[in-house]
Amino acid sequence: MKVTKEIELGGKVFSLETGRFAKQAHGAVMARFGDTMVLATVVAKEEPMPGMDYFPLQVEYREKAASAGKIPGGFFKREARPSEKEILSARIIDRPIRPMFPDWYQCETQVIVTVYSSDQEHDGDLLGAVAASAALMISDIPFEGPIGEVRVGRINGELIINPTFTQLQTSDMDITVAGTDDSIVMVEGEAHEISEQEMVDALEFAHGYIRQMCAIQSALAKEVGKPKRTAPDTAGDPALKAEVEQLAGERIRTLAATPLLKEERALKTADLQKEVLQALAEKYPDAQGTIKTLLHDMEYNAMREMILAHGKRLDGRGLRDIRPITIEIGVLPRTHGSALFQRGETQSITTLTLGTKLDEQIIDGLLPEYSKRFMLHYNFPPFSVGEVGRLGTTGRREIGHGNLAERSIKIMMPDEKAFPYTVRLVSDILESNGSSSMATVCAATLALLDGGAPLKKPVAGIAMGLVKEQDRVAILSDILGNEDHLGDMDFKVAGTKDGITACQMDIKIRGISMAIMRDALAQAREGRMHILGKMAEAIAEPRADLSPFAPRLTTLMIPVDMIGAVIGPGGKNIRKIVADSGAEINIEDDGSVVVAATSKDAADKAISAISRITEVPEVGKIYSATVKKIMDFGVFVEFLPGKEGLVHVSQLDVKRVASPGDVVKVGDVFDVKIVDKDDQGRWKLSRKAVLLPDQPYERPPQREGGDRPHSDRRPHDRRGGERKHEH
Repeated sequence: MKVTKEIELGGKVFSLETGRFAKQAHGAVMARFGDTMVLATVVAKEEPMPGMDYFPLQVEYREKAASAGKIPGGFFKREARPSEKEILSARIIDRPIRPMFPDWYQCETQVIVTVYSSDQEHDGDLLGAVAASAALMISDIPFEGPIGEVRVGRINGELIINPTFTQLQTSDMDITVAGTDDSIVMVEGEAHEISEQEMVDALEFAHGYIRQMCAIQSALAKEVGKPKRTAPDTAGDPALKAEVEQLAGERIRTLAATPLLKEERALKTADLQKEVLQALAEKYPDAQGTIKTLLHDMEYNAMREMILAHGKRLDGRGLRDIRPITIEIGVLPRTHGSALFQRGETQSITTLTLGTKLDEQIIDGLLPEYSKRFMLHYNFPPFSVGEVGRLGTTGRREIGHGNLAERSIKIMMPDEKAFPYTVRLVSDILESNGSSSMATVCAATLALLDGGAPLKKPVAGIAMGLVKEQDRVAILSDILGNEDHLGDMDFKVAGTKDGITACQMDIKIRGISMAIMRDALAQAREGRMHILGKMAEAIAEPRADLSPFAPRLTTLMIPVDMIGAVIGPGGKNIRKIVADSGAEINIEDDGSVVVAATSKDAADKAISAISRITEVPEVGKIYSATVKKIMDFGVFVEFLPGKEGLVHVSQLDVKRVASPGDVVKVGDVFDVKIVDKDDQGRWKLSRKAVLLPDQPYERPPQREGGDRPHSDRRPHDRRGGERKHEH
């Protein structure tokens, strides 16, 4: 049975439909906004996966090229591995729904979201998140939703719900917000240095629409929803729990209260677990998994109680304290810029590479193809956490962290006219114990300054944590890895001294209130100012000069009607300039020419060649000319690329010349002076005027019919006979 629920969002209809598509899935909902249609399906196995210590949820987001009337590129002409855009979209669907599953639920669950129609105005990612929530709501899968998800933009001070792609180009914020009927679950986005209050205003604006989305999902589930699966009986053995508490309880609480490095804490925790397992192995031979869970829960409770009751953290810091920061600039001599940023046990080495227009990344998706000139890539090798791991394709987490850092900084990059480089930053995490993405923001900023990039303002980032038990709340600045794992929130905020440029919030509980959001943002600003101060001590301004190994870009303007002349037939001219000079050249439609070269000589050669092609000849100016053709009345020479003129036989030398071939041959080079330009735009040149600069120019006798045109073929008279030329 087909069932549809609708609401109005920003003057357009948002609808959820079920009962027509994918009826064998455990839940399937088609969401529509404008002409963008996205189908979400959910399926879950009946039995939990044995031995799992995490929830096996898989979320996939795919865009069908046909949805935008396109055929995929590549040899096979079909959709293949997900693009970076699809991976990022899958993440903003996964993150808000993941905390909505009950802790006892461990069945493998798959959510597949597919864009089947794209109107080129509205992104399918938000529709996919709401459709996925609705599909879970009507399925038998236990899900403590619903959640809604919207995007907020702002143009001329007015907040806009779910702005179009066109509107986002002029919006000073692009913030995605997900939440339940009474709280915020996820935030991600970028902004043009907005204040903390403006961020809260955007979240409150979004929440009103999120409530409407939750309401229609609840109505849909009430009408067609299936009975939910129930929790299994997991009362456990109270005697076992008591024995584990007796063996390890006090030691775990002591360990939590002892400031230790990450590796030391991990080793001591592992040793304690091994002792408890050995002590209880004979009495409880089949309870190893249960014992590990009990020990983890005890560690969880000990850390949280220490923070809530005493305001003390695992490494001994207070709630607002930032770990020690050390910075080294220019650590890699042959890169275009580099920085080593260390905060506690988190370390990023970030490199800067400056490229040219040819290095831009071409993005091909549902939208029209476009290029990208600022890229930030993040790598998280396994040794950074002391583990052995497989080096394969870039993971979703790496793509997500890199994207967040990129969004944090890109708004502070100079525009292309002021800094016409393609910029690539690469952050390699060498150590990790909390918030490596925010360390990347700091290290990337420092590498840009070290490389001489005229960044508008430095950007820093900080990760905030949360521990919440009933009405007791503690907000943590600069969280550790364990505080992320055992806490309730990971809220990353990046920005300048004047405002927020990007943020990302994930939580493990059912949501947080606006009051907590407001306090977390205020505390994040305090930490950000501290980190920016430390960065300014290391390097406060961009270096005056670029690296000697970076390409030098010189921009010049040529007349638009001369672009073809510079390029030449089939690209002949520009290819020759590149080959002769070693420089790289890019010409825009407006006549701007960017010359890239690693040496001044190469740049000067290219610029000189371009200038000669585009130069407007001047009467009275001397040029170096090459003989192209010898005639009986004079020689034709090329004095500028593509520009030729006649040196009359009387102007070839200071003495009388009987035949031009007696004095010059094809290919000879000599200086000539432009002495005249006739009514037909033909240039008259003189070598004699260069040899005798003080002697006035005497116009040679005019031939019948004017000068011979530049051609091998002699003109004929009306009777078909050849005319003889007079000298």
